[in-house]
Amino acid sequence: MIPVNSLPWRMERSNSVNKELNEDDIQRYKRHISLKEIGIPGQIKLKNSSVLFVGAGGLGSSSILYASAAGIGRIGIIDDDQVEESNLQRQVIHNINELGKNKTDSAAKRILELNPNCDVKIFTERLNIKNVLQTIKDFDIVCDCSDNFGTRYLVNDACIILSKPLIFGSVQGFEGQLSVFNLNKNSPTLRDLIPVPPQNTLIPSCDQFGVIGVSTGLIGVLQTNEIIKIILNKGEILDGKILVFNLLDLSMKKLNLKLNSDKSIIDLTSSQQDYISENCSSIENIQKISDFEFKKIHKNKSRKIMILDVREKDEFKKFSIQGSISMPLSLLNKKSSFEFIEKTV
Repeated sequence: MIPVNSLPWRMERSNSVNKELNEDDIQRYKRHISLKEIGIPGQIKLKNSSVLFVGAGGLGSSSILYASAAGIGRIGIIDDDQVEESNLQRQVIHNINELGKNKTDSAAKRILELNPNCDVKIFTERLNIKNVLQTIKDFDIVCDCSDNFGTRYLVNDACIILSKPLIFGSVQGFEGQLSVFNLNKNSPTLRDLIPVPPQNTLIPSCDQFGVIGVSTGLIGVLQTNEIIKIILNKGEILDGKILVFNLLDLSMKKLNLKLNSDKSIIDLTSSQQDYISENCSSIENIQKISDFEFKKIHKNKSRKIMILDVREKDEFKKFSIQGSISMPLSLLNKKSSFEFIEKTV
């Protein structure tokens, strides 16, 4: 058995028990061990580290897979969505047999198929102001693989409060961004990059704008690369830098980012409005169904359903479901009563 070397300062706070490499580890990670930057001491650090992934979608799929393959000892995943057919174009951790199932269960199953030595903890729920600190506190590093600004700001602020490094990733279309926030007390955060959350109407979703699967895969893999560098304390970490790329022309550039915000004033309660977005709602009593579930209901001709499409006219013309009724959100915001809807339809 190989003795455990001391971990980097951030890793010492992990609640995980120090573990040594066994014979299976030596065989599995022999290509890592051959690297002078990793070796046996580095692989032990990876085994004794823990990472929480916020989201098991496009970014999370590749990041989680490569983190588990690399030998990260404890992996946490929080996500409340189910696997849909439209996910499979980019969310490669899932497969067609998992349609309709929780993404957390699907991801955990795939991790253990790839590396049964990983300790996997799943949270099948939406991250919110009530559970965020409790969920994050026992992990060394947080990797933000979410797809909306409400969750991103919530994770960012929780990491500041708990002094956790945050790996940030974002994609849209053929473009992507990557950075490391809150690595130390002088490190910038999401609020230095984007001080105020943008309005939902200004940021199109993946459904509206589209995304090529390769971009989520690339950014996800690079997120794991930053995780590994932080654990090993090797290389140039994207602390105070933001990496931007465009896959159409293969351009890539690094931009400087400085700490301008006051971390000491972060308060989840006072900032609560920042965490409410179109895709990250604090209203818990709204029932949702997935695309997969809706298709089954829609095909059942014995059930009469009314579909109200709240997108604006241009979007309705391009993407509407046959038989749906156009009811633009801009109109509902002015006249939101059910009586108004009944009279209109």
